[in-house]
Amino acid sequence: MKALSRRRFLAAAALTALAGCTSGSDTAEQATPTPTSTPTEATETPTPTAAVPMADRRLPLPMAPDQLRNEARSGGPPKDGIPSIDEPKFVAADAVDYLDPGDPVFGVTRDGVAKAYPQKILVWHEIVNDDLAGTPVSVTYCPLTGTAQGFERGNTTFGVSGRLINNNLVMYDRATETWWPQILATSIPGPWNETPEAGSLREFRLIWTTWGQWREQNPDTRVLSTDTGHAKNYNRDPYGSYNPRGGYYADGNTLFPILHADDRYDKKTVFMGARTPEGAVAFLKDALREADLMSGTIADTPVLAIYDDRFDTAYVYRNPEEKTFEFDGGSVVAADGTNRPPDGVSLSRIHTFDAMWFAWSGYYPDTAVYE
Repeated sequence: MKALSRRRFLAAAALTALAGCTSGSDTAEQATPTPTSTPTEATETPTPTAAVPMADRRLPLPMAPDQLRNEARSGGPPKDGIPSIDEPKFVAADAVDYLDPGDPVFGVTRDGVAKAYPQKILVWHEIVNDDLAGTPVSVTYCPLTGTAQGFERGNTTFGVSGRLINNNLVMYDRATETWWPQILATSIPGPWNETPEAGSLREFRLIWTTWGQWREQNPDTRVLSTDTGHAKNYNRDPYGSYNPRGGYYADGNTLFPILHADDRYDKKTVFMGARTPEGAVAFLKDALREADLMSGTIADTPVLAIYDDRFDTAYVYRNPEEKTFEFDGGSVVAADGTNRPPDGVSLSRIHTFDAMWFAWSGYYPDTAVYE
């Protein structure tokens, strides 16, 4: 498929234009910049700071940072043309009248706090700068790659740069103006900061599930409100629909070139991916639904993937001793008879998230794959 901007894609589909997908921008739709950021490209390189919390170890990149920067292209909107939600409001589950049970949400729990971020809101904003149990965080979603990821943001906020790499959202932080490709979660140089501090963001798990499933397990959850301060039609997804799956999410095309073509699977097939500084692994989600437990490796380290039917998701754990487990009625049973939920197995868990095949294999062409 010929590469085209998101604006042209939406116009061809006769859909409402996505926020910022015009070369001109509506003043009411612009995210208000923080004092450390300007809405135009910086003319001077910001002084790096320790504003953004970094992980202990850097995640792998598919090529040199400068090469990745050269792969970036405009998706149509300018910087902050897709406005992040910087002052999110939440409502109780009982007050939600804008979600059907099958609507996708991205859920998270921490220290007794449960929150849900509806996909139908995030598709228009891509980033929510929030606070989770006292920790400043950014909840991010890229509709073109089907990836929802959470990051600690420290004393800054993240915005949408207007650039894409491998069709994937490139974020920037408003303290140092560093580029952060969402899936890679790792800094690369960009026009607003040519020499960023090298490192990867601290991540936390978002569970891609449905509103019905999330609410059943978390009845006291708070839910991101449609009162975002922006005039959007949150009942329409400009790319199609996940319920039922259609439009961009189901066809075989991407809007922009991908970094690495791998035709073993349809481009939009969903995998559960996990990566460490040593390598990457991908488990076919449909296969996990059938098998419940699947074994694999990242580099030379054995790993175990466990399906969780409460949320239709999965977790990947390091399993260096290759301990054996059984799946019994939604619980995981260890060899000593210990019975635990899928997200509570006594192994070291690796950050795992849903991703479309083309996006995962494009960034991690050497990934191990299990089906």
